[in-house]
Amino acid sequence: MEQASLPLSRVHEICGRARRSWAVHIASRLLAELRTGPIFWISPTWEHNQLNTDGLVSLLPPQSLIFLSPLRAEDILWSMEEILRSGAAPLVVADLPAPPGMTAVRRLHLAAETGAGEGRFRPLGLLLTPGNGGAPGVETRWQMEPDHRPGQTRWRLERLRARMAPPKSWSLDRLGSPPQDHAGGRAGGI
Repeated sequence: MEQASLPLSRVHEICGRARRSWAVHIASRLLAELRTGPIFWISPTWEHNQLNTDGLVSLLPPQSLIFLSPLRAEDILWSMEEILRSGAAPLVVADLPAPPGMTAVRRLHLAAETGAGEGRFRPLGLLLTPGNGGAPGVETRWQMEPDHRPGQTRWRLERLRARMAPPKSWSLDRLGSPPQDHAGGRAGGI
């Protein structure tokens, strides 16, 4: 069964109303596998929907998170680029007000590739974008939406774009469990 996967040393986009939930899930899985490394979360100071750090304690060790809050929009991508280039962190998340352009995404890919060669980790970059996303040049684009029902917490994860795989969708009964593809089979982990 095909897995929902994110190649390392690349930049991926996550859009949709539950984009932050999916990014936290990815961070949790990555830290569980590596058992080390800081996670950088970059979000502008003017963003009203900041992460509730009290709610993250059960998912991520607080000492593993480093939050950056740039004052200017252009500093969000600059910060992400520098952290990816260093290879000092396994994951860098940038919560953006709008999808970046092709040149910015290409610079991020090059920074992640450099970081993989020169740093401690093969860094993964996540761009969180509002609406349906649309950043050109990303390795993969994912959309995460709540799909809750009475008495049941669920999400719908869709791979909208990938260089090496077709679009596909999964249902998640809870974050942390393997996704179910819409044919009913297990789809593996992230």
